Amino acid sequence: MEKIKKSDDEWRQQLTAEEFHVLRNKGTERAFTGEYNDSKEPGTFLCRACDNVLFDAKTKFESGSGWPSFYAPVAEDSVDAVRDVSHGMVRTEVTCSRCGSHLGHVFDDGPQPTGLRYCMNSLSLKHKPSGD
Repeated sequence: MEKIKKSDDEWRQQLTAEEFHVLRNKGTERAFTGEYNDSKEPGTFLCRACDNVLFDAKTKFESGSGWPSFYAPVAEDSVDAVRDVSHGMVRTEVTCSRCGSHLGHVFDDGPQPTGLRYCMNSLSLKHKPSGD
């Protein structure tokens, strides 16, 4: 997969201010406000910044966290895990493996078969319905 590298100015031209804040500055949207939190539509979820395929809607589940949650990415190499020690916590940040954009965090309190909860920001995702 070809990596995408752009300057902050190039990203600002492509993304809204809110998307830039989340995707490039590692921001977080408020819980229960994202467009995909309650989505049950079949299809796939892509990186909003570069269209890398990240998650299949079949792996989405209701976590009660207020953010779209998935128990597995489409492929192991579609996302990267990065140690995050910000805000006085130790967490695992999830980034897009293609463009490095911040997507959310992964936790080990999800359902089987993985036991993982990929807790993503809706602003980091773009839904592609099945058949498109």
